[in-house]
Amino acid sequence: MPTNAKDVQVKLVTEIRDDDQSQTMEVSEPGQFFKRGDTQVLTFTEHPEEGDAIKTMITVKPNHVSIKRSGGVEMRQMFQEGLETENLYHHTYGDFHMRTYTEEMEFRSLEEAPQGRLYLSYQMTLNHEVTQAHRLTLTFEEESES
Repeated sequence: MPTNAKDVQVKLVTEIRDDDQSQTMEVSEPGQFFKRGDTQVLTFTEHPEEGDAIKTMITVKPNHVSIKRSGGVEMRQMFQEGLETENLYHHTYGDFHMRTYTEEMEFRSLEEAPQGRLYLSYQMTLNHEVTQAHRLTLTFEEESES
């Protein structure tokens, strides 16, 4: 980790809407945040109730967000507002093809406010079949010195 890394508390809320059904998942974990040039990076490890830990690295550049997950699942998802991107999602149950169309993308850094925030609204199609509306809201704030 770079010397300018800050310890942060991360809260990730993912909402998935499929016709009239809705599902919300929430994760809260300690993490690290650092900046290098115009790139800002947030890392944390999810500890799901079942399966292996998942390391997550979110890289934010102007007009571009990348989410890389490794461990229990393997994937690298790219987000660019108004564009469609594709990737493979490697899971215990097999590989899934993902197509992501990013509708909206907002980012607020810790330099701009006491709480950083990443918001993504996108349509995701899994294995060329099911398309679902997703909203991802990630908030993070520096751990207070105690």
